[in-house]
Amino acid sequence: MRRVTLRGLRARKLRTALTAFAIVLGVAMVTGSSVLGATMKQAFDVVFSSAYEQTDVVVSGKPVVDWSESSAPTLPTSMLDEIRAVPGVERAAGAIFDFSGNSPYAIVIDPSGKKISGDPSFVMGFEPEDEQFNPLQLREGRWAAADGEVVLDASTADGNSIEVGDTVKIAALTPSAPFEVVGIGRFGKVSSLGGATMAVFDVPVAQRLLQKNGKLDVISVAAADGTSAEALAERLQPFASATVQVQTADERAAADGEGIGLFVDIITWILRGFGGVVLFVGGFVIVNTLSITVAQRTRELGTLRLIGATRTQVRRAVVLESLVIGILASLIGVAIGIALAVGLRALLGSFDLTFPETALVISPQTLAVGFVIGVIVTVIAGLLPAARATRISPVEAVREGATRQRGRMAHVATGLGALLLVGGVALLALGMLKGGSLGVAGTLAASLGGMLLLFIGAAMLVPVAVPAIARIVGWPAARFAGIPGRLARDNTIRNPGRTASTAAALMIGIALVSAIAVLGRSLKITAVEAVESQIGSSHVLQSETGWESLPPAAAGTIASAPGVNALSSVRYDRGKIGEKQVDVSGVDPATIDGPYRFTWQEGSKKSLAALGTTGALVRDDLAEQKDLVVGERIAVLSAAGKTQTYVVRGVFAPARLDSLLGHVVVSQHAFDASFPQPADAFTFVDLAPGADTEALASRLEVFPDAVLRTTSAMIQKRQGDIDGIVTLLTMLLVLAVITALLGMVNALALAVIERTREIGALRAVGMTRRQTRRMVRHEAVTTSLIGAAVGLPLGILVAWVVTRGLARFEVAFHLPVKPLVVYVVVAALAGVLAAVLPARRAARLDVLKALQYE
Repeated sequence: MRRVTLRGLRARKLRTALTAFAIVLGVAMVTGSSVLGATMKQAFDVVFSSAYEQTDVVVSGKPVVDWSESSAPTLPTSMLDEIRAVPGVERAAGAIFDFSGNSPYAIVIDPSGKKISGDPSFVMGFEPEDEQFNPLQLREGRWAAADGEVVLDASTADGNSIEVGDTVKIAALTPSAPFEVVGIGRFGKVSSLGGATMAVFDVPVAQRLLQKNGKLDVISVAAADGTSAEALAERLQPFASATVQVQTADERAAADGEGIGLFVDIITWILRGFGGVVLFVGGFVIVNTLSITVAQRTRELGTLRLIGATRTQVRRAVVLESLVIGILASLIGVAIGIALAVGLRALLGSFDLTFPETALVISPQTLAVGFVIGVIVTVIAGLLPAARATRISPVEAVREGATRQRGRMAHVATGLGALLLVGGVALLALGMLKGGSLGVAGTLAASLGGMLLLFIGAAMLVPVAVPAIARIVGWPAARFAGIPGRLARDNTIRNPGRTASTAAALMIGIALVSAIAVLGRSLKITAVEAVESQIGSSHVLQSETGWESLPPAAAGTIASAPGVNALSSVRYDRGKIGEKQVDVSGVDPATIDGPYRFTWQEGSKKSLAALGTTGALVRDDLAEQKDLVVGERIAVLSAAGKTQTYVVRGVFAPARLDSLLGHVVVSQHAFDASFPQPADAFTFVDLAPGADTEALASRLEVFPDAVLRTTSAMIQKRQGDIDGIVTLLTMLLVLAVITALLGMVNALALAVIERTREIGALRAVGMTRRQTRRMVRHEAVTTSLIGAAVGLPLGILVAWVVTRGLARFEVAFHLPVKPLVVYVVVAALAGVLAAVLPARRAARLDVLKALQYE
């Protein structure tokens, strides 16, 4: 039986290749994402370990909140001399060097005046004589040693044709100023820092640019001979406090990598998830292909049974076929996945998700995971066709006109499908509506499990609906394409189970892209309504991306400019109330009302006047969680490690999805006293009609990242960010659609083989080659439209359940009609494309040989 099975695979090379390709794509996606994830982790490990390569112990500010807009608590410069006096310290140096916050940052303008968009952009300060603690290694030139000098990282310099001796402009928390490039450095062993930019100054200049005069971010310490890093760290523990930490270099590198490591894990698992979708769709393709093959080989398998093959041998033969396909496909998929990792990195880069570049990390474990998953999915997909093969009766199989027997579960398939469909919706709803009580893992398990059951249940129910759907979507072909169109429609109805299996793969792809489109539309409209309900000014001053903060001085450059009727800035940073991380905003009580539209739950405009230095407004969601009312006190811990107690003066209720103010709102005076390096998230600007915006832009040139946008332009920018995410997710799902398309090609090719005698008879009674091609093409289009007809409602259903789960953020359900129509057209075009080869094969059949076909 093994020889018979392997000989059959060799004889049906095209069918085997098309079946295998579905698994190839899925395994490639899983392997590629795993290789990319491992490579990104390795690159960041190299970056962070290189930063402390010649350091034994690091004394630094201890981050007290996550993802602060400002740096961690700083150290007084006086601490440096105290550490140098500790026994066992060979050398110690202070530096401006912090990876823990999102800001402050540097904006570099190249010699031609072009802004270099680094993401992130770091300002670093090291003394030239402390080169051993500098994470950059000089490639050429020298270290910055005075004001007006800077060293740039090699990837920034090379990517923008900047050489030693060139003059660039750099802005941080101060206006842009000219700096001579005196050196170019390379960061550790990575070939590129991705999109990051590093500007290295001496310590006094970095302190001035970041407004950290008299302060240090880190003190790097080298141990004397005979003193271990652990022993030295123990001796330096007296310097540790609630805002100061003492770590070995390895501990510090690991801590720096924790946040980015989580981000890399999220990206990796998202990509693996899309690989899983492709494998899931590929499983449908394999089940359909092997099922068709078993049906076509009824006589062959029956003959084997007649001459002595047992049911077990037949079952093993079909499972062996799927195993061989799985092994071959997984091996090819693993190889392609390595190359795909490069493509995925380029794809993420096109959406500004760039990472440090290093050689691909290809581990045996990563390759083995992709291979094993591919083989398991293929074998599992082959179990159902194998079970069907064992039910073939030897006598019926060799009898003329024999048909495949119905499976034992055929009579309960509809009921089981309905049960799975309802259960899937219920489980998805549980994950979305009760996600808060289930935790992250529970929410993901319920949501993904619900979608899995939903798709399987729908696939089991499609055969029941095929005749009705085919009559509707096949009507144009039957009405306007003549006999070929009617035959095509009837062919899809004749075997609804096979049509449903072929359409199921495309159904899943269409459902997923439709769900993403609906969710994207719902989020966009809700976001627009949210922002419009809050902004009362004509313009908004913000960073170019809209997500970074700006120095407060940026708003000051246009505050007194002609045409500016009103201006009010909003500071932003992160803080903690107890163990809860909160967003904190700083506003000017005298100017914020009007440019920002408050919706008061408790309090009024008078609450703003009562803020002073000890008052605060709280957002309604925080008030609900903490059971806060006007008059109560809250203690807020800032990123600097300072705890300030505020009296609640009012409760406001902004839009939940995109609130422009944080959980806690205090006066800017109180904010600046508690938070280091205060920065503006945005500034509301109300301009007089006819105001000279070009003159205002000219004033802002000293802050190259500052952009004055109309309120509508700001909203469009936020919409564009959502569109970018939707586009990226849709592009990743294209592989699933391609897999479904290949499955359709496979099914149509097998159908042509199965109906060889039928096609020969049609040709004999007068059907032309062109009509034959049209018949196969219309059949493919009808099958594709059946997949779209089921997939679109499923996707809309999934999106509706998800939006219900997001109702707490006031996300409303909105249908994007145009994209959904486009997906239907794409499905029809996919059918046309899938029919090209099968239609050509059908048209080229020799009539006499076709009539003699057994």
